[in-house]
Amino acid sequence: MSLKILGSPSRYVQGKDALKELGGHLKKIGQSPLLVADDTVWPIVEGAIKEGFDAEGLEVARMSFSGHATRENVKAIEEKIKADGHDIVVAVGGGSVTDSVKAAGYDAGVRFCIVPTAASSDAPCSALSVIYTEEGEFLEYRFFPNNPDLVLIDTRVVANAPVRFLQAGIGDALATWPEARATNRGTANNMHGGRPSRTGVALAELCWDILWEYGLAAVDAVRANTVTPALEAVVEANTLLSGLGFESGGLAAAHAIHNGLTAAPSTHSLTHGQKVNIGTLTQLILEGAEPEEIENFIIFTTKLELPNTLTEIGLTEDDEEILRAVAEAACLPSDTMGSMWFEVTPDDVYEALRSIEQLSRRVRAENGLPEPTSFVD
Repeated sequence: MSLKILGSPSRYVQGKDALKELGGHLKKIGQSPLLVADDTVWPIVEGAIKEGFDAEGLEVARMSFSGHATRENVKAIEEKIKADGHDIVVAVGGGSVTDSVKAAGYDAGVRFCIVPTAASSDAPCSALSVIYTEEGEFLEYRFFPNNPDLVLIDTRVVANAPVRFLQAGIGDALATWPEARATNRGTANNMHGGRPSRTGVALAELCWDILWEYGLAAVDAVRANTVTPALEAVVEANTLLSGLGFESGGLAAAHAIHNGLTAAPSTHSLTHGQKVNIGTLTQLILEGAEPEEIENFIIFTTKLELPNTLTEIGLTEDDEEILRAVAEAACLPSDTMGSMWFEVTPDDVYEALRSIEQLSRRVRAENGLPEPTSFVD
């Protein structure tokens, strides 16, 4: 019997104006942090970060970032850490910089911390990075022996970020419970190489419950650029609970299908959470979930403006070559499809993907919801 393993960041900090406290938290970890942020994010956060750094006597050293989490970007950050003698590296921004910094920090042998500027994915708390090609196609998972030393998220910044980022985070986080449930039902290990603990599975289910209770109200809050209890709850679900839940509960078909979808050029402009949402619906179909659960998922995610049809991700039921390529990639032994408690073949995935178009259109029509239109730029 495999051991049960639960992992988590050393410290998680969340709230309005938390950025001003970043310097104080970092000073407990090291003395020479390197901040990595892109040119869009940096002007938004620079003032608050500098205020906190000045109070702690820390120098603000920043490296610019662009593109995906690629091997090339990881190497560039690693070289900067070593060249300038930094003892901490801090990702400030979204999933690409987060995954790049974790890998670079590990490679450089320094501690790494994450400062998300949107609640757009569950990457910040995890001890793994997803590495892509320059074109945005999934390449590999990289696993590390430790989670970040600090995850700090300022909900005032989240409230003023584009609403599509929060919606994407909800799409990513909604997969946490179905995937943990599937992994726990079978014999596969979680992302730490052990069986899911009761705690990990319970956190995944709590994440699901919070999203269904507060998700729509949190989206409303961000549209109004306000921080409300609903937003605070969903930020915690998207970032902390989903992060702990997916690692310690396990990934399964939903994220494997997401990774497969990166092979479809039309999906490259979509967010991680938008593609994951397609994966979650497809997983529910693959496992023969109760019709009520599937239909409620379609209704809820349509209201959240998340895709649940092929049309919305730039594909059709007739794109056989692309859909079969997606299905083949999703079932690679190196991915997480094997966490399902039954064998899933590429043909199974192909059929399930094709089925979501008519299924979602029917459920939408029966509930007075809008017909799908493409989300592709």
